Amino acid sequence: MPRILHTADWQIGRQYGRFLPEDAAVLAEARYSTVEHIAALATREQVQAVLVAGDVFDAQTVSDRSIRRLFNAMQGYAGLWILIPGNHDAALAESVWAKAQRLSAIPPNAHVMLQPCVREFPELGFAILAAPLTQRQTHSDLTEWFDTAETAVGLLRIGLAHGSVQGILAEDIDSSNPIAADRARRARLDYLALGDWHGLKRVDDRTWYSGTPEQERFKDNGAGQVLLVDLPGPGQAPVVVPQLTTQYRWQDWATELSVASDLEPLLQRLEQLPPNTVLDLTLTGHIDLAGEQRLQQTLSVVQGRCRSLQCDQSGLRLTPTAEDIAALHADGYLGEVITELQQEQEQSRDDGGTAARDALAILAGLLRDRQMTQEQA
Repeated sequence: MPRILHTADWQIGRQYGRFLPEDAAVLAEARYSTVEHIAALATREQVQAVLVAGDVFDAQTVSDRSIRRLFNAMQGYAGLWILIPGNHDAALAESVWAKAQRLSAIPPNAHVMLQPCVREFPELGFAILAAPLTQRQTHSDLTEWFDTAETAVGLLRIGLAHGSVQGILAEDIDSSNPIAADRARRARLDYLALGDWHGLKRVDDRTWYSGTPEQERFKDNGAGQVLLVDLPGPGQAPVVVPQLTTQYRWQDWATELSVASDLEPLLQRLEQLPPNTVLDLTLTGHIDLAGEQRLQQTLSVVQGRCRSLQCDQSGLRLTPTAEDIAALHADGYLGEVITELQQEQEQSRDDGGTAARDALAILAGLLRDRQMTQEQA
């Protein structure tokens, strides 16, 4: 019974411009170590082949070093690798694949299928029907020829393609390259391995998107996995088991602080985050000065422990209580300034409101520092 490993959308060379340089470099590096993980998994599970359904590279312009590093990362699995280009690394006349060939970087056990074709592997019991992208965008279904493709009797028919299954995916798909939803049935495929959708998705029993093996977006769509596929025999349904591969877990939180008691659960969640977290946190609502101090202290600690924490506090209004102002001894002119800043952030929803909030926080911090200095004197 053949066993394959299905993966896609490695996006080698991807840049992470929205992150701090230190975090961006680590997230980019993770894509190589994830390929190493895939190679180790393929060896451990004794698969007959690893199928990579397109977008191996993020762009045609990746460096020679990136190309060599990618194929070096695959060395942990000595079996058969079968790769096709996707929309990011389409098999153009001059492409990243042409560069890889000139560099002699592609190892003998890696079969890069740059043109639509059938390749039979009788010793492994299957034939690959490959539909690589030879341009970034197409308007015709490049898998249509699968229906009439001939393969030797007794061999499993495995399709390998990169594109959008019609009527299944969301509108914000990575490319518009169409694939018929019933292609596996019409082409008598035992399995159809797809790439382009970056999350894990089952289309039908024989048609799956593996998603990207290293999570890269703040979407809860099953990204960060590969698929281990057992193929019992021609015409029999495959057994598909997802395998977790991602190193970093991306989370997107939106939290509203309406009353003072809302802060404690947020702080507890933050303190429990594991080190491999990439968190995008949006805070809205209101917080007093004491709460603001606790929040900033916790954020500082968590930022040092997690891989990345980005926090948007532009919608969080700083509202000093009477107790806050009394504790800061901010009477007279300072009290008036605090009141004016508080009114400004409430009335302005643009940069002016954010500036007023920041000014409030700075002023409160200065007053706290002055008070501590006086107490220690």
